[in-house]
Amino acid sequence: QVQLVESGGGLVQAGGSLRLSCAASGSIFSFNVMGWYRQAPGKQRELVATITRGGSTNYADSVKGRFTISRDNAKNTVYLQMNSLKPEDTAVYYCNAQRPGVPGLTLNYWGQGTQVTVSS
Repeated sequence: QVQLVESGGGLVQAGGSLRLSCAASGSIFSFNVMGWYRQAPGKQRELVATITRGGSTNYADSVKGRFTISRDNAKNTVYLQMNSLKPEDTAVYYCNAQRPGVPGLTLNYWGQGTQVTVSS
């Protein structure tokens, strides 16, 4: 059974930085895509950043130039470096991992979430 455990959230002032980590229970090389999503109170969960097995990255427009996603296959861990944080970045951040299931089906795995709060 796949487990994803996030850490690194907390309270930070606007303009500050945090680094989130997502540790997987097994090899992350089995996942086609890993990523970070976030959900603010009263809003839908939204994509923040993704990284493929090959290292290609994708970012939401709202975080481009401020956030960086990376992966360490040896440590089975994905990171999200968040710089120049803004109050609107406040949300619960979730780690996600995807891999193929039966043809036509993608298996999604989620972590429990970590709270990021940015004060103004």
